[in-house]
Amino acid sequence: MEGPAVNQSPPPLFVIAILAAAAFAAPTLAQSETAPAALPTSGFSATFDHYAVAADHPIASAAGAEMLAQGGNAVDAAVAASFTLSVVRPFSCGIGGGGFMVISLPPKNNTPDAPRIERAINYRELAPRGARKNIYESLKKDRASLDGGLASAVPGTVAGLLYALETYGTLDRAAVLAPAIRAAREGFAVDAAYMRSAMSATERFVVNKDYQTRFAFTWERLLGAGAIKLGDTIKNPEQAALLEAIAQDGASAFYAGPFAASMIECVNADAHTAGLGPVKWFTEQDLKLPRVSDTEPLTTTFLGKRVLLMPPPSSGGIAIAQILGLAERRELAKLWTEGNTASYAHQLVESFKFAFADRAEYLADPKFSPVPIDKLLSAERLDNFASRITPSTSHGPEYYGEPGQIGNDGGTSHISVIDAAGGAVACTETINTEFGSFLVVPGSGFCLNNQMDDFTTRRDRPNAYKLTQSDKNMPEPGKRPLSSMSPTIVLDADNTPVLVAGASGGPRIITATTQAILNVLIRNMPASDAVAAKRMHHQWLPSVLEIERGFDDTEIMRGLGVSMWMRKLHHDVKETGSGAVVQMVARRPDPTTGTSRLDAASDPRKGGSPAGE
Repeated sequence: MEGPAVNQSPPPLFVIAILAAAAFAAPTLAQSETAPAALPTSGFSATFDHYAVAADHPIASAAGAEMLAQGGNAVDAAVAASFTLSVVRPFSCGIGGGGFMVISLPPKNNTPDAPRIERAINYRELAPRGARKNIYESLKKDRASLDGGLASAVPGTVAGLLYALETYGTLDRAAVLAPAIRAAREGFAVDAAYMRSAMSATERFVVNKDYQTRFAFTWERLLGAGAIKLGDTIKNPEQAALLEAIAQDGASAFYAGPFAASMIECVNADAHTAGLGPVKWFTEQDLKLPRVSDTEPLTTTFLGKRVLLMPPPSSGGIAIAQILGLAERRELAKLWTEGNTASYAHQLVESFKFAFADRAEYLADPKFSPVPIDKLLSAERLDNFASRITPSTSHGPEYYGEPGQIGNDGGTSHISVIDAAGGAVACTETINTEFGSFLVVPGSGFCLNNQMDDFTTRRDRPNAYKLTQSDKNMPEPGKRPLSSMSPTIVLDADNTPVLVAGASGGPRIITATTQAILNVLIRNMPASDAVAAKRMHHQWLPSVLEIERGFDDTEIMRGLGVSMWMRKLHHDVKETGSGAVVQMVARRPDPTTGTSRLDAASDPRKGGSPAGE
């Protein structure tokens, strides 16, 4: 679907500057005309000999594989796939949002005995200077933290991706951004996942007629004025021009100069319509704040393997480490081998509850509220939790912790990469809910996030996901909201990447990623089955066990579906549709050759496909 320009008035000065810069940069950006890597034809999974990329859109997977074919590493591939997802998955993620990246690379120059490069890069959005703890409680507009300028935190994706590329990648910006620029200029077809999100967002525009002019680009160009249909082609020359400027000038094209001024003006103008008053929501100082944190990943062990996870403000890393620790203590591998499916499921769900109770009690941005990581992952604490898992029954919520919950991410995307040299990247990014805040900086072609709703916006009511939140997670300038994003890498004893996984889907990210990992490491499933398998979810509060429709078709013990057994064990079971989307690359031995191959799967729930060689 090609729509007319939303604003027929002369383009903003920053757009003219971008186009001029792109014209001068033409020789450098010529790679944007190169042919894309072949799109996979094998559906949602495939097996490769050398390298693999699994994203939730085939064009993004192909973008990553294109970098690996050019001799790039896993970081180059992840960055290319992410920038491309900004174009083809504008409802899930993009340059208006933020994310986490976990990296494991061989030592530079393959120096003998040198340690692997293992990093956790945090480019989650930051609350702007206009934020204060009671900002949303003081406003009468219920959706101020969801729609428009007041919902937007300072984007971190461009800063984070370029930092990762320049620090750990091998290719230049022009090469890595070329596939995204090509996708934006040539367009992409609306698929079922895009259609579902567009229909959901359209409902909001129908209820609020003023949104159709307030967020005109989103309404007319991304939602087709409510008439978008499967197969329509969406082109985004505006985002292509901005990406070309970023390829030419780096992060300064986004965080300084004409575009930054236009973003500040756009956000503040819309924030004032929401009742902000004379205070500026975004300032120049916000865009100069350090946006990228590069630290060691959180590390745990499971069944003799090392697991690299994201530390806070990700809540997923600690939660997954706790669940894996409890799975090992409760010998879930033995339960599965013995065919005790119901007990396996029950004790796994009990582990979820303990992890989510700790998540609510202790986790926040560690720069504002200390997070006792050592305590939460201590052997004593996990031993105690393991001893309190009762095989014969579930318990009430107070058994696991004090009531209280925190925010999460809904419109999210994940990329998993393993390269030919044994490098691995897990990258999860978000703009929060579908199409973020709906607000588009004029001439830019992307939606700004609505990540502010991940903070505790109102202490007397739940957030968009019906979750009541902790006071530790209230907004403050420069603070990052807590996240469920859970990029994960598992390494064998010799540091060979065994699997890379992550998911989208709010708090279900944690349970979906964990189950997919266990499906490989305990149940010995190929990536295709591990990702496609029906899943369970329990987040402690509300005290409801969600079981995906079709779960009992495969999870059966003694002739009865597991959901029946779970009811017998006093779980409040609710059958639901799919709630999370997992992307995985896993290394599996090939008994015919004595070597290993890469199993890659893009969750069929969202329509992605992997790519590789």
